[in-house]
Amino acid sequence: MKLGFMSAALPQWTLDQVVDWARTNKFETLELMCWPTGDANRRYAGVTHIDVLNLTKASAARVNTLLKSHGLELSALGYYPNPMHADTSHREQVIAHLKRVIEAAALLEVPVVSTFVGRDRTKTIEQSLNDFAGVWPPIANFAAERGVRLAIENCPMIFSNDEWPGGDNLAHAPGIWRRMFEIIPQVNFGLCFDPSHLVWQMIDVARAVREFGSRIFHVHAKDLQIDREQLYQNGILSLGMGWQVPRLTGLGDVQWSEFFSALYSTGYDGAICIEHEDRAFEGSTEQVQRGFLLARDVLRPLVH
Repeated sequence: MKLGFMSAALPQWTLDQVVDWARTNKFETLELMCWPTGDANRRYAGVTHIDVLNLTKASAARVNTLLKSHGLELSALGYYPNPMHADTSHREQVIAHLKRVIEAAALLEVPVVSTFVGRDRTKTIEQSLNDFAGVWPPIANFAAERGVRLAIENCPMIFSNDEWPGGDNLAHAPGIWRRMFEIIPQVNFGLCFDPSHLVWQMIDVARAVREFGSRIFHVHAKDLQIDREQLYQNGILSLGMGWQVPRLTGLGDVQWSEFFSALYSTGYDGAICIEHEDRAFEGSTEQVQRGFLLARDVLRPLVH
């Protein structure tokens, strides 16, 4: 395994700054954000460390030279929109950009594009799976033709009232993953596994890893703390709003040794990328850096 981080929490930094800081602090891999420039319609959206719209063979070669000279690898390119949005014009826009990210991954020889499948939050699971069957097989084929694997993050995307009631990402639970893999059996379509999103859904993290290990292409290391007072006040039917608190690894309720034990038992040997959404370590670049280093030190004994 190799330990790295997602670049989303460092929107003000250039690619050179991200790479230099990663090397100095003994990270080994990076997931770089590839949003369209200026597309900041939600938290961490609009972060662009690889501009896929202007990437050429020459600029891709410069990126790879920069990384190699710093002893780093790219584990994934990241772009997390809603390709099954209710607005079909929005769907078309984000799918077009997702395809550019896939093409950029092929050009950079990055093995994985990490993303969401999306969802129309007003539809049932069954209706959403029908949408998925229409929208996603062509995208998976597009990626397969370019030798790129798609890693679907399992975040439900229910953090606010404008994502209520169903959330903006269908792929949040094992029963749904199973149906998705029946619809798209291609071996290039899998998961970007984030254990934090299973904790507040009361889903057995280690069991999910063991069942879907062959489909785990990328791992996000993010913790989650359940705020028991807010859970008491709002109840479980609030679907996590107000009582699920994103934390850095080691500061929440994820059992990291059990999680890694399950990963190792499946043979997973890919990237472990720290995802930083902990508001206690925001407010300045120094605080964000401090958070990344705290998470690094928690995970380092487990990553070999």
